[in-house]
Amino acid sequence: MPTETEQQPQTADPKKQGPKPPFEEEKQAPPGLTAEMQEKPDHGEQTYKGFGRLQGRKALITGGDSGIGRAVALAFAREGADVLISYLNEDEDAQETERLVRDAGRKAVRVAGDIANHQHCEELVNRAFKELGGLDLLVNNAAFQMTHESIEEFSIEEWDHTFKTNIYAMFYLSRSAMPRMREGSTIINTASVQAYQPSPTLLAYSSTKGAIVTFTKALSQLAIKQGIRVNAVAPGPVWTPLIVSTMPEQSVKEFGKKGSMERPAQPAELAPMYVFLASDESRYINGGIFDLTGGKMLP
Repeated sequence: MPTETEQQPQTADPKKQGPKPPFEEEKQAPPGLTAEMQEKPDHGEQTYKGFGRLQGRKALITGGDSGIGRAVALAFAREGADVLISYLNEDEDAQETERLVRDAGRKAVRVAGDIANHQHCEELVNRAFKELGGLDLLVNNAAFQMTHESIEEFSIEEWDHTFKTNIYAMFYLSRSAMPRMREGSTIINTASVQAYQPSPTLLAYSSTKGAIVTFTKALSQLAIKQGIRVNAVAPGPVWTPLIVSTMPEQSVKEFGKKGSMERPAQPAELAPMYVFLASDESRYINGGIFDLTGGKMLP
């Protein structure tokens, strides 16, 4: 007979389930590298267990080299999906994601390039169909951000780059992929709490995240006519290379401290929601924006 202690579920305070600030990190050039971080993010390498929920599916994940993208790629692979890893130029990080996917026994295709270019987006979709044999799951996750203290510090070039990376690319990829995706396919976009509680120093980024929410809701009504669902995940603070490469030193040091969890999310803590939205378990969910803010609460 099991003892009373053995019968107790394994539970723990969620506030204590990840590293807490202060974080001591050296400034990196954007977009940053996981390998150069002192406090490495948790992508679920040691913890995520798959149950075959995405068996045989084919996924394209932008920003798949690190952060949320790597965690989602790992989780998708352990659930049985093949993965095309789209990234800008972070070869070392992307190679590690590729290794994790292949170690899960799934096919990995690694493609560098700028998704702000519509021709590159079309090439990503073409390669998914050619090298993976199809495309069932499109995860629009890659993003650019930069903090500034005044509006004049946001250059026109940077504003354009932020929108092209965060919004235009999502449109390019969806426009190219949707006509070729089969019924039951899914598009998942990464929004942010910044869409609802924008920081003035992230004026460009938060504006794009608001647009992603609207885009998701509108596209979901078009896509469902083809039997394709579209949803979005809205994270709060997440510990990734983007943070240490684009935010002021003091903000990095105290990152996530003000939230009710008193810490930022680890990428591994978000990946299960992407798996759920990609799986048939969420087949009645369409046009939803899912709160992964750790208690900041979306309206």
